[in-house]
Amino acid sequence: MKLYQVRKGQFVYYNNELHKVYGVKPMYKLSVHLIKLRDLTQHITNAASVEKYKPTENDSFIFNHKAYTLKKDRRAESGDYILIHNPLPDSLDTYTLNEIELVETADNKGVITSNSHGVKHNEYLLMVPGRAADSSRIDYQNKENAEEESLIDIEPGMPTSELLPSLGDIYKKKDNNSIVEAMVVAIKDQTVYLGGGLEITQEELMNSEKWEFLYNLLDK
Repeated sequence: MKLYQVRKGQFVYYNNELHKVYGVKPMYKLSVHLIKLRDLTQHITNAASVEKYKPTENDSFIFNHKAYTLKKDRRAESGDYILIHNPLPDSLDTYTLNEIELVETADNKGVITSNSHGVKHNEYLLMVPGRAADSSRIDYQNKENAEEESLIDIEPGMPTSELLPSLGDIYKKKDNNSIVEAMVVAIKDQTVYLGGGLEITQEELMNSEKWEFLYNLLDK
């Protein structure tokens, strides 16, 4: 793809695996910031290394270690996940293309998500847990090039070290009152040590509302 074609929220294939674009930073050499849907790890690359994919009904994929199938034959209910594939937000909402959100309440007009977004029923595809027998598996662009172990669905609760940030990762704190950028200098268990003496939990650092991954020094 060309850089001007890349948009936040797009599903793309990168290194044969399904990702979602969560940011485009034209000023950097590696300008496309991705989240791998399978395990929510963060990656950065350039536009030429990704290929766009548009999710449709009956596609199935792993999101955060669990398999889901996209459906539109029933409306979402409280506790369901939705993929907002046709975003039409009003002036009070801020959701964008392909946001994955948890439904808190639902009525005839639409749903309210855990992020307090009001989403109409024609804006989303329902993420039904599990893989439907007739679904199209979209986790890999080319299954023949995927390692055999990676084709096995991840079971909920499986431990994975990939969830941890890596040494050399640079993060920016999302704080309107100050600009803080810090590098991961050490990791011990669930604690991440940042430059400048900052010490936070892995869970807090991976919260995209509080911290934004910029790049890794090894990628520069």
